[in-house]
Amino acid sequence: MQSKPQINYDDFAKLDLRIATIRDAQPHPNADRLLKLDIDLGNETRQVCAGVKQYYDPQSLVGKQIVVVINLEPRMIRGELSNGMLLAASAMDGDEIRDIVLLEPTKSVPNGTTVS
Repeated sequence: MQSKPQINYDDFAKLDLRIATIRDAQPHPNADRLLKLDIDLGNETRQVCAGVKQYYDPQSLVGKQIVVVINLEPRMIRGELSNGMLLAASAMDGDEIRDIVLLEPTKSVPNGTTVS
C-alpha cells in the first residue's frame, strides 16, 4: 500500500470532521457514479455529491449517520454544488475498487458532533 506524505498535527487539526445524518439521497442528474446527498449537520443542512452510486441504493442511505469534512471548499461537480465530503473506506482488489464502505458512528450521536 502506497502511503501519502506525512503531515504534522497542525495540518490534521485544520480538518473539521462532523457527524451528519443523510436526509435525502438522489442520483446526480449529470453523472453516472455520483449521488446527491442532503445532509443534516444539526445547525444547518448541506448538499454533498459523493461517488458511491455503484455501491449504495440511494434510499438505503436515508437516516444513516456519516462522517463529513465540513470545511472543504465548496465545489461545483457536474453542475451541482458539493459542500463537504463524506468519509469512506475503499476496499481494493489490486488496482480495482471492490467496495466502498461509509464511515459511520457505532451508536447515534447528535448531528454536528465533532470527530477528533
